[in-house]
Amino acid sequence: MAMTWTDDSIEVGAGAPVPVRVYGKRQRGGTPPLVLHLHAGAFVGGTLESGQLVASLLAEAGAIVVSADYPLAPAHIFPDALRATLAVLNALHQNRARWAAKKSQVFVAGEEAGGNLAAGLALVARDRHPGLLAGQILISPMLDPLMGTCSIRSADAGPVGCQWADGWHQYLGSPEKAAHPYAAPLNSIRLAGLAPALVLTAQDDPMRDESQRYARRLRESGVAVQHDVLTAPTGWPCALASPESAAEPWAAALRERAMTFFAATAASRLSASALHPMPA
Repeated sequence: MAMTWTDDSIEVGAGAPVPVRVYGKRQRGGTPPLVLHLHAGAFVGGTLESGQLVASLLAEAGAIVVSADYPLAPAHIFPDALRATLAVLNALHQNRARWAAKKSQVFVAGEEAGGNLAAGLALVARDRHPGLLAGQILISPMLDPLMGTCSIRSADAGPVGCQWADGWHQYLGSPEKAAHPYAAPLNSIRLAGLAPALVLTAQDDPMRDESQRYARRLRESGVAVQHDVLTAPTGWPCALASPESAAEPWAAALRERAMTFFAATAASRLSASALHPMPA
């Protein structure tokens, strides 16, 4: 893969700095989208290296991507990872000029467990930091700890004895946390007011059914949604962590969907500015 990156870290108050990997090239005078990216790993694994493919595809779509090495379970149960990534997200927003441009729109993106955290951050941003996020990109997101959908069963996975079920168990720490909307966004009873969403899954994705249901519920709640089910075979979500998958047809499709989403959110902001111009 031709995409290059630089390693850095972000200070998050009293906690230890969060390691990040930055993708994308700044263009003089441009205002690229600024994306906080969160890798896969079923909450218990994954690294900046395993997030390389998706982060690179988002950068190729025109964004500056900051991929964060968030704390993992079981050493860090919910909401540790969410708190850490929220601190990173706020730091990026407050220092947009350093990472991208002063007027760059800020997005959150993630695949699998990272998609869960991205969806959770979108909920937190709506509730506590209005205007923080321009959009959320959810790729094969883990949204439902019940693990009872047809697509999960078709993948010979389920509520016990698979990597995602085990990951859920170690991330939540206790059963009652499965009811918390920030931990399990699909269980949220209030989705109105969230940032626009790009929700991507695939025909052979174990998380297909929960992704489709979440996209439908977002749309029914008045959230702007772009949703697509990519053609099999993809090997998602595991293939999302493999740089060798860059030549697969779905990789180009993912990049194109992200590019379209960035363009749509930028156009929406321009339209809003035209309707509500800043006072002279």
